[in-house]
Amino acid sequence: MKIKTLLYLFLVIVFSTVSYGQNVKLITVDQLKERIQKGKDSIYVVNFWATWCAPCVKELPNFEKLQAEFKSEKLAVLLVSVDFKSKLNSAVIPFVKRKNMQNEVFLLDESSPQEYIDRIDPSWSGSIPATLFIKDDKRKFVETEFSYEQLLTEYKKL
Repeated sequence: MKIKTLLYLFLVIVFSTVSYGQNVKLITVDQLKERIQKGKDSIYVVNFWATWCAPCVKELPNFEKLQAEFKSEKLAVLLVSVDFKSKLNSAVIPFVKRKNMQNEVFLLDESSPQEYIDRIDPSWSGSIPATLFIKDDKRKFVETEFSYEQLLTEYKKL
């Protein structure tokens, strides 16, 4: 009887972890660049955020709304958490599930913040929220919290 109970608990844990794992993927800066380069015809809005950052959390619904409103266009909104990798299961995945986030969510899998900050954009001071807008060869990097209207304005400038 105990073996069946343990097996059942094991399977529940495994399957719940698998379904959560589909919501948040680890990504390196190189993988992010590759992901963006694969879609030359698309517009990319890449938001860097963290679960502990109040302005980040406040603006996340604006990115969800942008993706939903422009889903017929070739827009990809990528939400890249800069939480520590050790917080993936304890903070990031539960947060994404609780907020029912629909956009692609990643956790940045880099060990040196200064290195990845410089590689993403040399002008980035490291503060969050920060957003990278990309269309073809045009790039714009902004370190600010966006209202929906401000985000829409930046998106339409591309």
